[in-house]
Amino acid sequence: MGHNFKELKLWKDSMAFAKEIFTVTQSFPSEEKFGMISQMRRCAVSIPSNIAEGSGRTSNREFSRFLDISLGSAYEIETQFYYLWTLFMSRRIIRKCCLNSLILYNEC
Repeated sequence: MGHNFKELKLWKDSMAFAKEIFTVTQSFPSEEKFGMISQMRRCAVSIPSNIAEGSGRTSNREFSRFLDISLGSAYEIETQFYYLWTLFMSRRIIRKCCLNSLILYNEC
């Protein structure tokens, strides 16, 4: 019972979200390059990756499990934004990037 992941709106939206995370994190402080930036980018790309992997499974139950994993990655990114918000509250660019990305995330 495979799904064509390229036709799934959820996969398309998560690809756009991953691209947005990459763009947003480019403006983060360079000291976070190997920390939060890397973690957030890996997390973001894992969302559409798990959707794609799950779409190739043979049952809806297995597909659903991979959707749950994707949702977990989305929650990780949300937590990372809240963490950065508190860590860099005095840096306006971080506040703006966090706010814009959380708004985008909540609209998906």
